[in-house]
Amino acid sequence: MIDRQGLEPGQPSDPAGEPSPGLPRHVAIIMDGNGRWATARGLPRVEGHRRGVEALRRTLRAAREIGIEIVTVYSFSSENWSRPPAEVSFLMGLLKRFIRNDLAELHEAGVRVRIAGDRQDLAPDIAHLLVEAEALTAANQRQTLVVAFNYGSRQEIAAAARSLAEEVAAGRRDPASITPEAIEARLSTAGIPDPDLIIRTSGEERLSNFLLWQAAYSELVFQPILWPDYGREALVEALAEYGRRERRFGGLATAAGA
Repeated sequence: MIDRQGLEPGQPSDPAGEPSPGLPRHVAIIMDGNGRWATARGLPRVEGHRRGVEALRRTLRAAREIGIEIVTVYSFSSENWSRPPAEVSFLMGLLKRFIRNDLAELHEAGVRVRIAGDRQDLAPDIAHLLVEAEALTAANQRQTLVVAFNYGSRQEIAAAARSLAEEVAAGRRDPASITPEAIEARLSTAGIPDPDLIIRTSGEERLSNFLLWQAAYSELVFQPILWPDYGREALVEALAEYGRRERRFGGLATAAGA
């Protein structure tokens, strides 16, 4: 169970910054519901995205205070390019403003930024900002923020398989050496522990091509709240639900008689 002390709104997990017992090490979030939030209020969809960035700021600060070591956010999928060009352009602008405006705060807070996703064919200014964010924060150790941008899990797994197949074809690898570990080493999340908890907002209950390999044993929590309304209280509720779960990883329950 999660230690509820320190998880009340407005309180850090521990005065010394140590995480509470039972907290997930790695939380991944599918930030869903921006468009529906805006439509329900008679606002343009882009206003929902703008408010979604504010929710991201609130949630990241809360996660740091609570003591979550790694946070991964699904910021832009490889399928999102099919949205109307004006909306895509606005989302790219939001990404650039977020990095320019928030990177200094993240760096000062000791957050290391990692980017997961396909960087080929990105606009040069976007690609440069992603490199800058990773380079500036590379030595930080308080928390890792993984931004899944231009990310699709099927594409990621296919790229890993293609890389291994090329090594086999070139005679540099024995097919028998292709193990789960070999595939993991070629994913864009290589070196990052799998998420303990995946949260999806808006009430939808699917992964939408997000961390399909990495989610093999993740706990999934689906919350009805739309992303622009998300913040510390909703995060604490998801963590409390995680604390009620018993993670078995394919084994037996630890409770007597289970």
